[in-house]
Amino acid sequence: MPSPSQAAPIVPDAPEKEPGESRWHAFVREVTQGSVLISVLAVLLSIIAGGILIAATDEDVQRAAGYFFARPLDTFRAIWDSVAGAYSALFQGAVYNFRRPGFAAGIRPLTETLTFATPLIAAGLGVALAFRVGLFNIGGRGQMLIAAAAAGWVGFALDLPFGIHLLAAVVAGIIAGGVWGGIAGLLKARTGAHEVITTIMLNFIAFYLVSFLLRTPVLQAPGSNNPKTPAMKETAVFPDLFGPGYNLHAGFLFVIVATVVVWYLLNRSNVGFQFRAVGENPHAARVAGINVPSVYVWAMVISGALIGLAGTAQALGTIKTGFGSGIDAGIGFDAITVALLGRSRPWGVFAAGILFGAFKAGGFSMQAAEGVPVDIVLVVQSLIVLFIAAPPLVRTIFRLRTPGASQRPSRRRKAVAR
Repeated sequence: MPSPSQAAPIVPDAPEKEPGESRWHAFVREVTQGSVLISVLAVLLSIIAGGILIAATDEDVQRAAGYFFARPLDTFRAIWDSVAGAYSALFQGAVYNFRRPGFAAGIRPLTETLTFATPLIAAGLGVALAFRVGLFNIGGRGQMLIAAAAAGWVGFALDLPFGIHLLAAVVAGIIAGGVWGGIAGLLKARTGAHEVITTIMLNFIAFYLVSFLLRTPVLQAPGSNNPKTPAMKETAVFPDLFGPGYNLHAGFLFVIVATVVVWYLLNRSNVGFQFRAVGENPHAARVAGINVPSVYVWAMVISGALIGLAGTAQALGTIKTGFGSGIDAGIGFDAITVALLGRSRPWGVFAAGILFGAFKAGGFSMQAAEGVPVDIVLVVQSLIVLFIAAPPLVRTIFRLRTPGASQRPSRRRKAVAR
């Protein structure tokens, strides 16, 4: 039995990393595949931080704080009124408006939330699938633009029967997005070029290419000097799900189908097993006989196709009267946050997309009803990214046990015993 001075030194446990796994893959796996509890707590912390900002910028709160020591309850009452009023307006603008007569009118905010969520979910699924393979697809903007251009051209330039026309436009958009994403995958597989760099460059190429085409007869509306496409033909647009007065269209049904397909692909298919194996450890996957370069290519193709569905939904459903080069509306980057919040799980992304759709729909109502800047919503979204990217910070704030911590004392006792 060795003396205490000869015992093995006790060192703090470092985050576990698979043998042969790079630090980049370990970081991506930690951020994108952590516990659901961390995601929920990240949203909670962000909402609390947003409430603090709402209270700090409210004029009534600032006025009451001037005589806080004389009448402190006035300050607390003003804080409650400002925060509760803002989040109540957010709820009524995103879920149900109790002030409107009748259920049909009251439920309209929920349909607006689902309308905003449709492209977010589709693009989030594409980013999440790339995450599961260990890739960071930051090229959502370019893939959406190319997909919208392809789907839009089919939608206004061709004369096809009803049903076939819509299907052809959707397929064109999905294929275009897949091809644009596949370029980054091919460069990654053949040359080792990092997908973050290539997708960012492809974003600029897509933007300037579509901007150029919008000033040529290829996409520009005839007789117009504005860089905008003609309106989509009635046979090529997503039909409304609830009739006039509601903006929710059938693109939401396509997104539900896409979520089911991605879930099956990742969890029930051989291709999904290869995707997950490469995402966990590409070196071990290569040793096991998986063609890692091929997985990279197909993962980016499918990721781009899903993001292309988001661009297609924008062109054929949300902005069917003609669109410009800003049709992506920042969705390509918001999708990264949606995928992170959903922990790269299809149904988690679906729920995260609805949450962010609620933020977008309710943010304008909050600004109109309470005078709260809509930028507060952007701050909350940014804080969600911050907290999700730093799981140890969330665990420290809520005093959560680090995964695997229960085994550490036994390992240390064994070290001392030796």
